[in-house]
Amino acid sequence: MSYRNRVTLRDAMKEIVEEPLLPLVPKRFDYIGDIAVISIPPELGAYREAIVSKILSMRGNTRAVLNKVSKLEGERRVAHFEVLAGESAETLHRENGYTYRMDVRKVFFNPRLYWERARVASKVLSGESVLIPFAGVGPFVLPPAGKGTMVCAIEINPDACACLKENIRLNKLEKQVTVIQGDAEFILSHSGSLEAEGFRVPENGFDRAIVPTPYGMDHFLGKVSELIKKGGHIHFYTFKTEPQIPELIEEYRRMGLEVEFFRRTGNVAPGVSRWVFDLVKK
Repeated sequence: MSYRNRVTLRDAMKEIVEEPLLPLVPKRFDYIGDIAVISIPPELGAYREAIVSKILSMRGNTRAVLNKVSKLEGERRVAHFEVLAGESAETLHRENGYTYRMDVRKVFFNPRLYWERARVASKVLSGESVLIPFAGVGPFVLPPAGKGTMVCAIEINPDACACLKENIRLNKLEKQVTVIQGDAEFILSHSGSLEAEGFRVPENGFDRAIVPTPYGMDHFLGKVSELIKKGGHIHFYTFKTEPQIPELIEEYRRMGLEVEFFRRTGNVAPGVSRWVFDLVKK
C-alpha cells in the first residue's frame, strides 16, 4: 500500500535536499509487494542515491526501488521504470487476502485502489456471473471469484494475462475464472468471441460488470451495458473533473442506467480525478 506515515518522504529529506528543491521531492511513494515505486523528477538527479537510501531505510523488507519515468503508454497500459536498487522488478503482492505475482515493469497495477477493490468485492453475491474487461493481473478478479462467482476476465497485455492466470492458480480459483487474452472492445462487440473462448454468456446477460476503464474510453460503457441483464450492476471507472459529474449522471440516466453511488477514487492530474459509478441497468 502507499507509504502513509506521519513523516513523509519530503519531511525525511529536509536536511538532505536544499530548500529550493525540496518541494520537488514526492511526499509519498507506493509499495507493490517488497518493491518501492516512486517518480523522482529530473531536477533531483543529484539526490537520487540519497532518496533511494532513505526509502530503503523506511521499511526493512524493501528489496528494490523503481523510478517511474513515464506515464502509462500504449494499449498495454505500461509505464517505463528505472531500477534504482535491487536486481529484479518481480514481486509477490498481498491485498485483501489474495496473492498477486507480477513484474512491475511489464504490467499495470495501482496499489492505492486496494480499499476501492475491497468495496466493490463486498457488493458481489455468490453465484453471480461477472464480466471484468481490462482485468490486468487480477485485483478486481480474484475477490469476486473467491466469493463463488463465475468470472469472465479479459486482458489485452500478454504479460498481464500470464500473471493473471498464474494468480488464479496461486489462489486456487481455476474453476471460477475464464481468462480471455485480447482486445476487450473487439471481443465485446463480437459476443461470439466469448463463446469461442469457452465462456458461456448467460442467457439474460451478466449479473455484474466491473470495468476499470483506461483513460479516454468512456464509450466502452455502452458495449458493456448491452451484455448486462436488467437489474444488473456495473461498477464503471472514468476520469473527469468535478464540474463534469452532474452532466455525466444525466448521460447515464439517458442510457437507462441508474446511478446508485459515485465517488472520487484518486487524483490523476491537476483537476482531474478517477471516479467510480455504481450503476444499475433499468
